[in-house]
Amino acid sequence: MTALKDLIAFQRETEALSSVAERLGWDQEAVMPRGAAEQRAEEIGALEGVLHARRTDPRLEDWLARAEADTPAEARILDLVGRSYNRNTRVPARLAAEIARLTSLSQGIWAEARAEENAAAFLPTLREVVKLKREEAACISEGDRYDALLDDYEPGATQKSIAHIFDRMRPRLVALRERVLGAAYAPPVLDHVFPEAAQLRLARKCALAFGYDWTYGRMDTAVHPFSSGSGRDVRITTRVVESDPFNCLYSTIHETGHAVYELGIDPDYLFTPMGHGVSMGVHESQSRIFENQLGRSRAFTGWLHTRMVDAFGDFGVSAEEFYACVNRVSPGFIRTEADELHYNLHIMMRFDLERALIAGKLEVEDLEEAWNTRFAQDFGVQVTRPSQGFLQDVHWPVGLFGYFPTYALGNVYAGCLHKALEAAVPDHAEALAEGSAAPAVEWLRENLHRHGGLRGPMETITLACGAAPSEAPLLDYLEAKFAEIYRL
Repeated sequence: MTALKDLIAFQRETEALSSVAERLGWDQEAVMPRGAAEQRAEEIGALEGVLHARRTDPRLEDWLARAEADTPAEARILDLVGRSYNRNTRVPARLAAEIARLTSLSQGIWAEARAEENAAAFLPTLREVVKLKREEAACISEGDRYDALLDDYEPGATQKSIAHIFDRMRPRLVALRERVLGAAYAPPVLDHVFPEAAQLRLARKCALAFGYDWTYGRMDTAVHPFSSGSGRDVRITTRVVESDPFNCLYSTIHETGHAVYELGIDPDYLFTPMGHGVSMGVHESQSRIFENQLGRSRAFTGWLHTRMVDAFGDFGVSAEEFYACVNRVSPGFIRTEADELHYNLHIMMRFDLERALIAGKLEVEDLEEAWNTRFAQDFGVQVTRPSQGFLQDVHWPVGLFGYFPTYALGNVYAGCLHKALEAAVPDHAEALAEGSAAPAVEWLRENLHRHGGLRGPMETITLACGAAPSEAPLLDYLEAKFAEIYRL
């Protein structure tokens, strides 16, 4: 018991320091002055050096060898700490600190290059990020390097297993998209100015409707919306385009899904390896089910339409037209603004490109051309500027290789969860129509959120849904929904 207690106490401090590091990242993206970028990079690099030393402390190996678990939670802690120790001891401290320092600095360089549409200004930095991530992957695994990075975000998944899922999804997605884009009916497009301050007020109401507790959170704006934190400090960000209120409102609902998941984890797991969402795929299932199956439903958009008329005046669209407008299908450039049909195609393209980058089959100098060529093939439109293309996402600039496929896995998981939710709480849409996702959130909290990282991703989804994950529920949902909207 002494070994177990010592390990848990040591890990508690490591988790607390990790939370501090995450808060520095939030500050950098949300409120840090631009001129502090180089200083912040040094701070984050130094803190990562401290964390790496703790994660590879030789005492962990001794405690892990001697500790005995009496409960499933204790067994899971030992398993997760052991995984972390085995992984981190393979990565030199120098490399871990340099990746943290460079990716912190890279974020600001990317944001400036994106704003100026200057891809060439960012390529040298991205080249260094890719070089370091290839080196890290080689340290971690003697086998597939991309799988080594993917395991950080979706433990147990492999690029082969994900490719099989994508290969099964693509034909039905493409066929449905062709039917929709060829339909005689087309939803209206909003032609109105939606002032920023009013959008942000309404976004706060949307977050509240989906269960965000402002006692433990806050909302700021960022170039790329994100959620940050765990335990009792979980923050969200959004962005505003005055001609497109959906950008702000649905980014907010999406990030609220992440935040409510973290806030719903059993508080006893705080400062343990189980005190976070179990994987990014499961995390994305929460943001995507909030945003799409719940937030873009006819029930919720009816409530939202009334609130938008109150906030912005009559913008010329009825409640029924508004539902179709929110779910309008169009082959746009930006992933975060993509409709439910195109979204997974965005992810499939990024998945293929980043696998090629890590494998050395694609070099950074050729990335923009490869992106633009593939985008024209998959979406039928030509990218005309870098912010529409490979500079649009923050993930590669900050070294998150292996993250992108978890978005599509999240959609698959969300489809399964929605099917189970509909069976368990068939009247939850009545509350959505009144502006409350409470019945749905309560079901998700009981069946998924509260467990945090107690189980692996696949087991977490399987137990919540009563069946192993499959892409079929998502595709069935999409076909039924868009056939109705587009009168197919």
